[in-house]
Amino acid sequence: MLSQLIITNFAIIDHLEIQFKPGLNVLSGETGAGKSIIINAVNLILGGRASGDLIRTGADEARVEALYILPEISSVRGLLNEFGLPSGRDLVIKRHISREGRNSININGSMATLQMLSRLGITLMSISGQHEHQVLLKPENHLFLLDDFASLSEERLRVRALFEHFMRLKEERRDLERDIKEGEEKQELARFQRSEIEKADIKPGEDDLLEAEKKRLFHAEQLREIMTEAYGTLYEEKGSLLSKLSACIKRLAKGSEIDEGLKSIAKALESAKIEIEEAALELREKKKEIPSDPKRLEQLEDRLQLIRRLKQKYGATIEEIIHFKEKLSHLMTNLEDKREALKELHEKIANAEKEILDKALLLSHNRKEAARKFEETLKSELALLDMAGTRFEVRFYDEGDREPTLAVREDGIDRVEFMISPNVGEDLKPLSRIASGGELSRIMLALKTILARTSSVETIVFDEVDSGIGGATAAVVGEKIRSLARFHQILCITHLPQIASKGCTHFVVRKKVLKGRTGTVIAELGRKERVEEIARLLGAKTLSRKAIAHAKEMLS
Repeated sequence: MLSQLIITNFAIIDHLEIQFKPGLNVLSGETGAGKSIIINAVNLILGGRASGDLIRTGADEARVEALYILPEISSVRGLLNEFGLPSGRDLVIKRHISREGRNSININGSMATLQMLSRLGITLMSISGQHEHQVLLKPENHLFLLDDFASLSEERLRVRALFEHFMRLKEERRDLERDIKEGEEKQELARFQRSEIEKADIKPGEDDLLEAEKKRLFHAEQLREIMTEAYGTLYEEKGSLLSKLSACIKRLAKGSEIDEGLKSIAKALESAKIEIEEAALELREKKKEIPSDPKRLEQLEDRLQLIRRLKQKYGATIEEIIHFKEKLSHLMTNLEDKREALKELHEKIANAEKEILDKALLLSHNRKEAARKFEETLKSELALLDMAGTRFEVRFYDEGDREPTLAVREDGIDRVEFMISPNVGEDLKPLSRIASGGELSRIMLALKTILARTSSVETIVFDEVDSGIGGATAAVVGEKIRSLARFHQILCITHLPQIASKGCTHFVVRKKVLKGRTGTVIAELGRKERVEEIARLLGAKTLSRKAIAHAKEMLS
């Protein structure tokens, strides 16, 4: 319940404090006095969008503050806990709007976001005004009203969750099919590339070995000459190094007979002679190993050319080429995995499709059963609002010859529209084409009355719900609003005495010029002032005894 509302520097309001009571709170006043401004301020604390244009001229910021008294069991507490905000019996909301754009929201002493406030607002108050009349005229909203009546909103939300899951699976399938298609387009190339690399049968380090062999073959004659010359110098030629070294060793052996110190030198030279002899023999064998095969050179060149082509295509080294081949193998394996995943996804989609269709068909069945009760209940309420004889129908539209699965949407398979005939003998026509302003006001009130027992909202605001009605009908509407106040706190802005007289608490809103500035003031009326206000609403230009008597009679 909204207990207190404080408005500061908002539009033409300088400072306003209102203490609302349980039951029916009536707000009346001259046109333009500021009643709708108060409702706009209430909208702000429910999460409505703010603008610097709302700030009173000459002020830097506007403030709206509200105190709500929560019942023992309230969904608001659950939301506060979800947001990590303090919760208790009282709920205090403060909203500041700055010209510089620095807007702030405070809930129970803690900073909050606009999204938090909007979610809280839905559970705190419901505002019915000309805007909601427009909502009522749109057929896409009729399904939600039917679901509210039949307590099917949770069921609809479950269908929506299934639908969203179903659509996510379909989107996943589209992405996977696209990946597979792209993979298949790449697969032929990948298969060719892998085959080319495998056919080459390259080994790590092979290119280095081939280059070395090619170099030896290319310079074979030069190598042979070098080795022949070296072998001759060391061993084969007359006066070779080994022959001279042998002679030197013999002479040192004779010398060692004279000087024992020459023995070690002769021994060292003997070791050198052995090594030189081994080197000479190794040169001779190496010389024999030097190939002289032009065909082998050609083969080496062809093989190296093949490796160079592979390097140009697949990597700078043989190791990189082999790694690329492994990636191709993984790509082809991954494609097979994706094909398997697609099969599984087809099965999941089929199961999800069946589940959502089953739930949607059950929801549709429940809606159609509830629609008959809804029609009768609304006709009964309209009869009480001086619209007896009105025919009303919740019309369900088929989706043509399409398969049911193709017709499932996020809210089920149903499209409905409210059809009405307020005049006896006339055909049923869409609500948006037949209802007048006064009829819309009464239909909206009838709906609010029907939904009152299922609604969790504590406070309902009627902003000029009396549009287009008057006389005895207005009195009936007033009684209906008062009966609705048994279930909810009602704030009702009205110009009709028949409705204003039904209020438990009556406020009057006036415009006053104070210190050269126009401002809005509000006052709760006592018995005497209320009689005078009802007399004014009756159209009395002067507070005559007759007008006062009439006003007293209405209040009694």
